[in-house]
Amino acid sequence: MTDLIEFSDFLKVDIRVGTILSAKANAKARKPAYVLEIDFGDVLGVKTTSAQITEEHSLEDLPGMQVLAVTNFPPLRVAGVKSEVLTLATMEEEGRTVLITPSKPVPNGTRLL
Repeated sequence: MTDLIEFSDFLKVDIRVGTILSAKANAKARKPAYVLEIDFGDVLGVKTTSAQITEEHSLEDLPGMQVLAVTNFPPLRVAGVKSEVLTLATMEEEGRTVLITPSKPVPNGTRLL
């Protein structure tokens, strides 16, 4: 079991929906990864991130996909990429990583509550 948190702690995490505009291989990554450009609408604009999702997601399938991401972590350098958001995914024990997506299309920048 994980540690319990207060609801106010959860509200500090800004999770928003964005649409992937482009995806390319991150050649500098030690483990296979993609560089994603994600549009979060007028609220946040376009943000870049590096994501290790290569086993379950092909480059061709990613553009146009809506995803959820944490948008209020400080930017950091990941394998030569300024990673501005943390794209959310499930990770199984075997390492299979699957992106979290809304069940229906929503406007870019919509906040998870």
